[in-house]
Amino acid sequence: MNWLLLLGDGAFWLFHTALIFFNLLGWIPKRTRRFNLIALAVTLFSWLIMGIWYGVGYCICTDWHFQIRDQLGLHDNADSYLQLLVRKLGIDPPLGLLNNVAGICMVIAVSASIKLNIRDFRAKSRMELEPQ
Repeated sequence: MNWLLLLGDGAFWLFHTALIFFNLLGWIPKRTRRFNLIALAVTLFSWLIMGIWYGVGYCICTDWHFQIRDQLGLHDNADSYLQLLVRKLGIDPPLGLLNNVAGICMVIAVSASIKLNIRDFRAKSRMELEPQ
């Protein structure tokens, strides 16, 4: 059973970190923009809608990952995954600063993703309307 928890811990480190980077940068390549917009929407749903019940900024991935780490006896005293992640890098900024940076980065990523998805949709619509 312990090996399953260790596997889950490793999988969450990989998946959650990759999801953060995809949320931040997935709008750049044209082929991933739609998926990026979906990932951002799911993340915002967790942060804001589920956050109504669990607190704004609630992340279901963080919740599950921290449950696994608790079962492994790893009590990190971190309030967010981002805080845990930067602590692993040897940095320990205040939680408020991390939350502000995360929020600003989310606004930038969502704005860029929406703008470029709309632009791509309009360009595709124009191409479909043009006579061959």
